[in-house]
Amino acid sequence: MSRTPGASDAVGQETPQEPPMSDDATYGSPVFDWSVLTVPSPLAMVRGQLGFSWLELLGRLVTLDQDEFEWEPGPDALRVVRRGEERSPRTLGVGEWVMEWPEGSDSPQPRTIAWLVAHLTEAFFERWEWTFGDRIARRDTVAFSGEVDPAVEGLTRWVDLWRDGVDGLPDDEVFTVGLGQATEIDAQAPFGHLVLHMNRELIHHGAEIMVLQDLYRARAAD
Repeated sequence: MSRTPGASDAVGQETPQEPPMSDDATYGSPVFDWSVLTVPSPLAMVRGQLGFSWLELLGRLVTLDQDEFEWEPGPDALRVVRRGEERSPRTLGVGEWVMEWPEGSDSPQPRTIAWLVAHLTEAFFERWEWTFGDRIARRDTVAFSGEVDPAVEGLTRWVDLWRDGVDGLPDDEVFTVGLGQATEIDAQAPFGHLVLHMNRELIHHGAEIMVLQDLYRARAAD
């Protein structure tokens, strides 16, 4: 038998009532537009994943200090260094700072948080430029920083621009082939695949950043 809230039970005790929901109650962070999770469209789904994944990562990035940012978790780790101090034969970046480039796609070299932030920065820059920008500049034109605050600000800028571009599209654009032109695959794929790919990049490398920060802090506590 179902029980009416507030009615007496068999032993004469009052069944507690659920407290009423406040009109201004919010779920999770007010920074994120949670209403996107109620929209039944493919574009809303990828937008929701992108926005929430960035919210989670940014919450960690703003707590980084310089030691964590440049910590090398293993020998020959990939870094962001001042030009002329690089250990690898290939680098990426213009200006004072460069990111060391791995020796190959299967390189076992570990990565510093600084390198991961730089990699996400150049990836989001190039995809924004060749989807919503002038389709001229490439990732080798990006200026990086080996200092934590400017580096996080740079990544934030390009992720925000990418999110603004995706958020501004009508729902049916998720199926448009060739909306992004950064790579041959982008040019041949429905746009939704590119958004999912960049989401994976953010989740994958964001998780690496979080683990490295945790490892550094656990190491420092020993």
